[in-house]
Amino acid sequence: MRVDLFDFELPERLIALRPAEPRESARLLVVRPAGAPALEDRRVGDLPFLLRPGDVLVVNDTQVVPARLIGERRRGAAAARVEATLHRREGENLWRAFARPAKRLRAGETIAFSRGTARLEAEIVEKGEDGELLLRFSASGAALDRALEDVGQMPLPPYIASRRAQDERDRADYQTIFAQRSGAVAAPTASLHFTPALVGALEARGVVLERVTLHVGAGTFLPVKAEDTSGHEMHAEWGEISVATTQRLNAVRAAGGRVVAAGTTSLRILESAAREDGTIAPFSGETKIFITPGYRFRAVDVLMTNFHLPRSTLFMLVSAFSGLDAMRAAYAHAIADNYRFYSYGDACVLFPDRA
Repeated sequence: MRVDLFDFELPERLIALRPAEPRESARLLVVRPAGAPALEDRRVGDLPFLLRPGDVLVVNDTQVVPARLIGERRRGAAAARVEATLHRREGENLWRAFARPAKRLRAGETIAFSRGTARLEAEIVEKGEDGELLLRFSASGAALDRALEDVGQMPLPPYIASRRAQDERDRADYQTIFAQRSGAVAAPTASLHFTPALVGALEARGVVLERVTLHVGAGTFLPVKAEDTSGHEMHAEWGEISVATTQRLNAVRAAGGRVVAAGTTSLRILESAAREDGTIAPFSGETKIFITPGYRFRAVDVLMTNFHLPRSTLFMLVSAFSGLDAMRAAYAHAIADNYRFYSYGDACVLFPDRA
């Protein structure tokens, strides 16, 4: 499909720079392509009333790494400031990163990253033509994770980082309450709306929560530069669904319950693990799943998600789920009614166009 079909104009004033407080007070647009009313304005706190007893809500338990690093490269007496954003872990002490400015960096050089009194060094093992680096850090495993917590900053998306300075509040705001497994360089933003009170209300409603893992990569923010969707290649992301989780999910489906994905990350790992008959298999590994209109969803019945960037793979995904016409109408409504967009913004609940 032509990529320009997924374009739209968004006023900058609608880009949320902070999350709603309290989280569940964020607005929630309900999109029912095959029902009436087609669009319904609610609040995230209304989610339990939109789901049924026996449904299962699948959340992503990935934890965001403080992946933005500021450092210095020394060459003799000369020093140069370097900013690196980690985007993919390759080993116990290896990360791939995008660096700025990368032009003068060389393989074999060392970068000293620091924040306050904390310090961490990394050797440039490889340098790609696109400015990507492979970094070997001086710490490894859990020690590296702790060092990154001390040295790094949260990797806020460009549309926030370019408009205000990052602060300590972002360390909590850009992390979900489900975060357990370190490895993401972007938050699974739909789950940023959840609080213990909302989870309690869902459980009281009879909705079961299940956890999967997808370590969100930097590719989630990369624009689709191709003119046609067939020319775009997705970046790989690592994910996992345990045997026990698949057994419980399949039991819910068999009993007539619905699988509700909290966010496109949960949906992508579920669909990556789905069999032709709609059952979900255990999964551990990488996925490059690219979902565009025409895709047949097998594992997910309902999707809760934030509002996405124009011409993005995520807007293509939601258009595949609820239909391009329905999503263009939904986004036009959201813009006209001053919904807040993107990572810290409002959300929507989508029902499939087949429902």
